[in-house]
Amino acid sequence: MRRVLVAGTDWNEDEFTRRILRLDGTVLGLAFGLLFGFLVFAATMWLVLKGGTSVGPHLSLLGQFFYGYSVSFVGSLVGLAYGLAVGSVTGWTLAWSYNRIASMRQR
Repeated sequence: MRRVLVAGTDWNEDEFTRRILRLDGTVLGLAFGLLFGFLVFAATMWLVLKGGTSVGPHLSLLGQFFYGYSVSFVGSLVGLAYGLAVGSVTGWTLAWSYNRIASMRQR
Protein backbone atom coordinates (compact mmCIF):
# COMPACT_ATOMS: atom_id res chain seq x y z
CA MET A 1 0.00 0.00 0.00
CA ARG A 2 1.49 3.30 -1.07
CA ARG A 3 1.56 6.29 1.26
CA VAL A 4 0.66 9.74 -0.08
CA LEU A 5 1.88 12.94 1.54
CA VAL A 6 -0.57 15.82 1.08
CA ALA A 7 -0.02 19.10 2.95
CA GLY A 8 1.42 17.48 6.03
CA THR A 9 -1.01 14.53 6.17
CA ASP A 10 0.06 10.93 5.85
CA TRP A 11 -2.73 9.08 4.03
CA ASN A 12 -2.68 5.74 2.32
CA GLU A 13 -3.63 5.72 -1.35
CA ASP A 14 -7.19 4.45 -0.78
CA GLU A 15 -7.94 7.16 1.75
CA PHE A 16 -6.47 9.79 -0.57
CA THR A 17 -8.67 8.61 -3.43
CA ARG A 18 -11.76 8.52 -1.23
CA ARG A 19 -11.22 12.00 0.23
CA ILE A 20 -9.73 13.97 -2.64
CA LEU A 21 -10.71 12.45 -5.95
CA ARG A 22 -14.47 12.58 -5.42
CA LEU A 23 -16.59 15.49 -6.56
CA ASP A 24 -19.08 17.07 -4.20
CA GLY A 25 -22.40 17.18 -6.05
CA THR A 26 -23.77 20.04 -3.98
CA VAL A 27 -20.79 22.29 -4.63
CA LEU A 28 -20.58 21.46 -8.32
CA GLY A 29 -24.34 21.92 -8.67
CA LEU A 30 -24.14 25.32 -7.01
CA ALA A 31 -21.22 26.37 -9.22
CA PHE A 32 -22.95 25.26 -12.42
CA GLY A 33 -26.23 26.80 -11.28
CA LEU A 34 -24.65 30.16 -10.60
CA LEU A 35 -22.75 30.02 -13.88
CA PHE A 36 -25.76 29.06 -16.02
CA GLY A 37 -28.06 31.49 -14.23
CA PHE A 38 -25.63 34.37 -14.58
CA LEU A 39 -25.02 33.61 -18.26
CA VAL A 40 -28.73 33.68 -19.11
CA PHE A 41 -29.23 36.82 -17.02
CA ALA A 42 -26.22 38.61 -18.54
CA ALA A 43 -27.09 37.65 -22.13
CA THR A 44 -30.67 38.81 -21.68
CA MET A 45 -29.69 42.09 -20.04
CA TRP A 46 -27.10 42.71 -22.75
CA LEU A 47 -29.78 42.46 -25.40
CA VAL A 48 -32.28 44.52 -23.40
CA LEU A 49 -29.76 47.33 -22.90
CA LYS A 50 -28.59 47.11 -26.51
CA GLY A 51 -32.16 47.57 -27.72
CA GLY A 52 -33.11 47.80 -31.39
CA THR A 53 -36.03 46.86 -33.58
CA SER A 54 -35.71 43.10 -33.12
CA VAL A 55 -34.35 42.37 -29.66
CA GLY A 56 -32.86 38.89 -29.33
CA PRO A 57 -34.84 36.69 -31.72
CA HIS A 58 -32.57 33.72 -31.04
CA LEU A 59 -32.43 34.13 -27.26
CA SER A 60 -36.19 34.52 -27.12
CA LEU A 61 -36.43 30.90 -28.23
CA LEU A 62 -35.57 29.98 -24.64
CA GLY A 63 -39.19 30.87 -23.94
CA GLN A 64 -40.08 27.58 -25.65
CA PHE A 65 -38.30 25.70 -22.85
CA PHE A 66 -38.47 28.12 -19.92
CA TYR A 67 -42.09 29.03 -19.22
CA GLY A 68 -42.41 32.78 -18.64
CA TYR A 69 -39.05 33.72 -20.16
CA SER A 70 -38.79 36.66 -22.54
CA VAL A 71 -36.06 39.07 -23.57
CA SER A 72 -36.91 41.71 -20.95
CA PHE A 73 -35.84 42.68 -17.44
CA VAL A 74 -38.44 40.40 -15.85
CA GLY A 75 -37.50 37.69 -18.33
CA SER A 76 -33.86 37.97 -17.26
CA LEU A 77 -34.89 37.22 -13.67
CA VAL A 78 -36.97 34.27 -14.84
CA GLY A 79 -33.98 33.10 -16.90
CA LEU A 80 -31.75 33.48 -13.86
CA ALA A 81 -34.04 31.20 -11.85
CA TYR A 82 -34.25 28.61 -14.63
CA GLY A 83 -30.49 28.80 -15.16
CA LEU A 84 -29.90 28.17 -11.47
CA ALA A 85 -32.22 25.17 -11.54
CA VAL A 86 -30.91 23.63 -14.76
CA GLY A 87 -27.29 24.30 -13.85
CA SER A 88 -27.70 22.82 -10.38
CA VAL A 89 -29.22 19.63 -11.73
CA THR A 90 -26.55 19.44 -14.45
CA GLY A 91 -23.68 19.92 -12.00
CA TRP A 92 -25.08 17.44 -9.49
CA THR A 93 -25.65 14.85 -12.24
CA LEU A 94 -22.14 15.35 -13.59
CA ALA A 95 -20.62 14.88 -10.12
CA TRP A 96 -22.77 11.83 -9.43
CA SER A 97 -21.80 10.25 -12.78
CA TYR A 98 -18.11 10.99 -12.24
CA ASN A 99 -18.15 9.52 -8.73
CA ARG A 100 -19.92 6.37 -9.94
CA ILE A 101 -17.38 5.85 -12.73
CA ALA A 102 -14.47 6.57 -10.36
CA SER A 103 -15.77 4.07 -7.81
CA MET A 104 -16.15 1.39 -10.50
CA ARG A 105 -12.59 2.06 -11.61
CA GLN A 106 -11.30 1.61 -8.04
CA ARG A 107 -12.69 -1.92 -7.75
